[in-house]
Amino acid sequence: MPRNKLTNDPGQGYFLYHSIGQYPGKEAELATAMADFARVWAAPDDGQWGYIMQKRAAFIDCWRQVLNTPEGTTTTCESVTAGMHMLMRALPEAMLKGKRVLVTADCFPSVHFLLAGLAPKMGFTLETVPLSEGKSWVETEDMIAHWDRDVALGLFTWVTSIASARCDAAALTAHGHDMGSLVCADITQAAGLLPFDAHALDLDFVLSTSLKWMCGTPGAGIIYVKEALLDDLSPEARGWFSQANPFSWDLDKFAYAPDARRFDSGTPAAMAAVASLPALQWHTRQDRDTLVSDNRRMVERIIECADGLGLTLNSPRDAAKRGGSVMLRLPTAEDATAVVTTLAGEGVSTDCRGQVLRLSPGHVSGAWAIEAAFDTMGRLLGRS
Repeated sequence: MPRNKLTNDPGQGYFLYHSIGQYPGKEAELATAMADFARVWAAPDDGQWGYIMQKRAAFIDCWRQVLNTPEGTTTTCESVTAGMHMLMRALPEAMLKGKRVLVTADCFPSVHFLLAGLAPKMGFTLETVPLSEGKSWVETEDMIAHWDRDVALGLFTWVTSIASARCDAAALTAHGHDMGSLVCADITQAAGLLPFDAHALDLDFVLSTSLKWMCGTPGAGIIYVKEALLDDLSPEARGWFSQANPFSWDLDKFAYAPDARRFDSGTPAAMAAVASLPALQWHTRQDRDTLVSDNRRMVERIIECADGLGLTLNSPRDAAKRGGSVMLRLPTAEDATAVVTTLAGEGVSTDCRGQVLRLSPGHVSGAWAIEAAFDTMGRLLGRS
């Protein structure tokens, strides 16, 4: 294979779906959506708000299809961290005080930062379940072992960002409810690739962004709240869009909307939804089984190539316990950043966290690019 093959087809060597997702025609569709927004928003008429709200509603409906959630249970947020803050501050004060909130050591660090800061203010104890012995992720059974009746809320990460380890969402949700806990899932690292049914799982809360396998833009987060819980939640940040009728101006008659709109607070930041909508609509047109099977085939080939070079797998080998990414641990003596830079020069887009190289093949990745990537890594590492 010619050494410059990848640089001639740069998109084929894209393996960064754990960071930002791509799909064929993304640039053109995003440009069209933004140009359409500019045209409507700059028009000297009163059509702007109807346009914005219709696009935002379409964005929410696309996510409802992904999550299988009822109407009125899902709304937008800026990010998983922002959505988690919204949820925590909406809970009744007595629900968390003197109790534990349970997370895992392999959760998204930003969410841990948030919860650690809220713990002393809200009176709960944050417990972090450590990585399972000899592994770079937390096993489902180890989280369950820490999950007792004094846990008011448990947050699990469906697929982790450092190991692509997938937990047993059904087992965790069922155990959490047996303990009388609320259960929240962060599904960011596999939403849009692996099937997920929040309704069937009976989850209380779900959070995600649109950045990764959903191929959307920054700021396009989503929050789901089980319908039976909505009346008990009083979001701290409330505003005119928190009401059933946003145009109710009576200062003494504020009332939360009966559905997820109660989390909307002030004027919605709808730009991210508008920008992400083409990507979500592209998803609705795809055959889900094909997306998964294509990813699985490429991931298995990556693992075969890594085994051939004697690299340590930092992800579960069992596909049923893994997301759409695969992580490899580079030898301690190697400069991981230099490996990433060299691969980029060859047209292969990856990244690293410490010595962990992250590879996530998706909709634009070329299977043949895997061979070229590992040929380059073999030369870098002095292995064949």
